[in-house]
Amino acid sequence: MFERRHLLGLEGVSAAEIAFLLDTAESFKEVSEREIKKVPTLRGRTVVNLFYENSTRTRTSFEIAAKRLSADTINLSASSSSAQKGETLTDTARNLAAMRPDAIIVRHPSAGAPHLLARHVDCPIINGGDGAHEHPTQALLDLLTIRSHKGQIAGLTVAIVGDLLHSRVARSNLFGLRTMGARVRFVGPPTLVPPEFADLGAELVNDLHEGLRDADVIMMLRIQRERMNGRYFSSLDEYSRLYCLSGEAVAKARKDVIILHPGPMNRGVEISSTVADGPYSVIMDQVTNGVAVRMAALYVLVGRRREIESAGEDAVNEPVPLRRAAAAE
Repeated sequence: MFERRHLLGLEGVSAAEIAFLLDTAESFKEVSEREIKKVPTLRGRTVVNLFYENSTRTRTSFEIAAKRLSADTINLSASSSSAQKGETLTDTARNLAAMRPDAIIVRHPSAGAPHLLARHVDCPIINGGDGAHEHPTQALLDLLTIRSHKGQIAGLTVAIVGDLLHSRVARSNLFGLRTMGARVRFVGPPTLVPPEFADLGAELVNDLHEGLRDADVIMMLRIQRERMNGRYFSSLDEYSRLYCLSGEAVAKARKDVIILHPGPMNRGVEISSTVADGPYSVIMDQVTNGVAVRMAALYVLVGRRREIESAGEDAVNEPVPLRRAAAAE
C-alpha cells in the first residue's frame, strides 16, 4: 500500500511501498498493448504538467500516462507561465490550486520546489525532477525495468556511471535500489563522485573497469553541462576516453548484464552506439516502462485515493482494479 499524499522522492519510502508501485505499474503495462490504449480510471480528472525546465521524455510520458487513464491534461512551461512576469512559485501554485486540478507534476531547476508546492496545494504533487535532488518516477521505471529482466532487485550489483554530482536520477535510484536490497556503486571521476555519497550507502569507485567488475546492471548517466559551473574534467574527449561505456568495458560486467540510460544519450561521450543499440541494452524498455510507472503513480495518488475515500476501509486491500476499469468501458 502507498498511503502518501504526494510522490516527492524515494528517500524514506519503504520497500513495501516501492513494491506496491512497481506491482501497480506492471498491471498497467497491458493497457499499452491494447488496440485502444485507454481505461476510464481517471475520467473527469485534470492533471497539470508544470515544467520549469525543458523536457521531452518525462513530460510526454506523463501526458501519455494521464491520457491513457482518460484524464484531461494541461501542459504549462516556464516560458508560457507567469514566472516570466515575476510570479513566485508559491503564487503560481495557489492560482493553480484555485482551479481545482486533481494532480500537479512539477519539474523545477531548484531542489525542493515540489516540496514547497506540496505545502500550498491540496492536490497530489508528483516530482518530475527537482534540481540535482530527486527524480522518483525515473528511478521507479528503472527499478521496474531491472525487476522485469532480472526477476528481482535484492542481491544485484548495480553500477551507476557518470555525472553523479548533478544527477537527481542517481540519488533516487540509490535510495530505491538500496531499499530494495541491491548493492550500488557510483563510478566516475573524483570531481563528480563526492565522498558524501558513501554516507548514503553507495560504494565509490573512480576507475571504470573496476567499477563495472561483476556488475549485474550498468546505468549510464549523461554529462549535465547545463548544471556545471566549473571544470570537473579537462575535456569531453578525456572524459570519453576514461568513462565512455564501450564493448571492452562491458566485458568486465557479468555475462547477463543489462544496460540502462535515462536519456537523452550523448553517444560517443558516455556510451558508444554499439553498446547503446546492442544486445545488453534495455533503454527502450525503460521508455515503455516509464508510461506504466507514471500511470501507476497517477492512479495511486488520484484514482485509488478517491476510491478508498468513497468505498471506505474495505477498498484498502483490493488489488489494482484493471479488470473493473476495463469492464466499465
